[in-house]
Amino acid sequence: MKQAIYPNVWNIDGLFRNGFLVHVDQIKELMNDFESSIHFFTKSNVHELLDDIGNIRIHLSQANSYLTCLLAENSKNQDAAAWRGKVTQQETRYENALSKVKRMLAHMEQSEWDSMLESEDLAEYRYILHLWRDDANHSASDEHQQLIADLSADGFHAWGHFYQTLMTRITIEVQIDGVHQNVSVGQALNLRSHPDEDVRRGAHYALENAMKEKEELFASIMNHIAGFRLNVYKQYGKDSVLAEATKENRMSEETLHTMWSVISKYKHHFSSYLNVKAEILGGSKMKAYNFWAPVLKNSPSITYDEAVELVLKHFSEFGKELEEFARQAFHASWVEAENRPNKSAAAFCAGFPLSKESRVFMTFGGTFMSVLTLVHELGHAFHNYAMKNVNGMNRYYPLSIAETASTFAEMIIFDAALKKAASKEEQLFILDEKIKRSVMNFMNIYSRFLFEQRFYEERKEGIVSSKRLVELMDQATIDAYGGSLEEFSHYSWAWTPHYYITKSPFYNFPYTFGYLFALGIYAKAKETGKEFEKDYIRLLSDSGRMSAEDLVMKHLGEDINVEEFWIKGMELCARDVEEFVKLVNQRLGR
Repeated sequence: MKQAIYPNVWNIDGLFRNGFLVHVDQIKELMNDFESSIHFFTKSNVHELLDDIGNIRIHLSQANSYLTCLLAENSKNQDAAAWRGKVTQQETRYENALSKVKRMLAHMEQSEWDSMLESEDLAEYRYILHLWRDDANHSASDEHQQLIADLSADGFHAWGHFYQTLMTRITIEVQIDGVHQNVSVGQALNLRSHPDEDVRRGAHYALENAMKEKEELFASIMNHIAGFRLNVYKQYGKDSVLAEATKENRMSEETLHTMWSVISKYKHHFSSYLNVKAEILGGSKMKAYNFWAPVLKNSPSITYDEAVELVLKHFSEFGKELEEFARQAFHASWVEAENRPNKSAAAFCAGFPLSKESRVFMTFGGTFMSVLTLVHELGHAFHNYAMKNVNGMNRYYPLSIAETASTFAEMIIFDAALKKAASKEEQLFILDEKIKRSVMNFMNIYSRFLFEQRFYEERKEGIVSSKRLVELMDQATIDAYGGSLEEFSHYSWAWTPHYYITKSPFYNFPYTFGYLFALGIYAKAKETGKEFEKDYIRLLSDSGRMSAEDLVMKHLGEDINVEEFWIKGMELCARDVEEFVKLVNQRLGR
């Protein structure tokens, strides 16, 4: 057997010079100093306070990433579970202290505020400071905020936790190779890509029936979450749920509507893809349970070492720094990819800002999809690398930007794989995998967006029944897919966890924004060539300290409030569909 060249088990030792618990004690000391300094708040010490806030945030991130890694390796790690409580305790202190700072800033007289911001020491913090002041000015009093926080813990957030618990306890009976099996909701959803249509169809309807059995319970949870959120917004004098979501994602509603407008104009391309793929699978129209079906019975296999060499080769064709970063990640054992039991199913990238490193977690299964997962998480790690010298205050970037580097990295490998494909069948397989992502972002997520938007409008008038939720979901799916999908899920509102996330509403459009945003940047990279890498790194580095609109204008000189920017990315997707249709027509002899 050929000896492996690249380690496929990560090394998370040595991330804390004196051990993890000493690190937690350091956070406690930092918090003690921070809480004391708040009592002596003045305009002249704001800079020091902000430095402290950023430093504590970095220390907390380092701790949380480590615990995430430990629990991914072994969910029953009792030490990690106990340590999580210690870190959470310090996070709570941090959030409470941070709220006090925000309120102090909000209470400053305008003249004093303007004078403070003239300081060059605060130049890199101005955007964040304006966000904080605006948030505080539109929020309730400290006492009122604390009351809402207390009520949320056992009310609002409890409904979200209840949903998660409920979903883990649901089992679904499916039949695979003639054998009846009980599977989880997640496993049932994974069967959508099973090569046997009978298995896909059976899992689809079994899931639908399981959701229907508990539809009243799901409807109750969703109504309570939305009702609480709407009441809180009313207390704050806010009327638009969407306005809050776009604000969290540091973008304007105008930008969001411009993006959806461009997507709508290109929808016919993806309807064509769905219709043509349905033909390959023996139907006249795409059935929802066949969307994830593979177009090849036997997809090409690849070893981990081969995947690493592929990634390094094609990253180098984009830019030297990306290639060198990936090489360091592979050789320094930053990647956990071994295919072994008892690992977490979810892939992720954990950033360690204090030591300026990242760790990638996945299970490499020897397929092209595994390569894409590896590349996706390496993209996140490269985003961390680009921000390695950014202060803690400006390291946070919104969900709408979070998928930029990961999607960009995927596009590099997709293009490389298409050029390297040994046959038209392999090209068809790769294009199918690529276009599925476009359909998910431009049609599926749009259906989620439409459903949530319409649901919240109706929820303002009172409880929305489970029957009505089904009607809203059906109409949103028809509108988003342009009628090109049949036998779709009437209960995706029940099994889609994003609707029940209490952190923020509309946990959908940021994914589409990030996907098409990355494609727009990738289109620019194709125009520019290798010299684009430096601009790309600077863009990633600035992603936490300005709005999405300002970020693109500064680094690409383009306005994302106009359609031209979004069209560049859409054109890349449209050409993929045209090539897919061409290959299918050749395959069918027409």
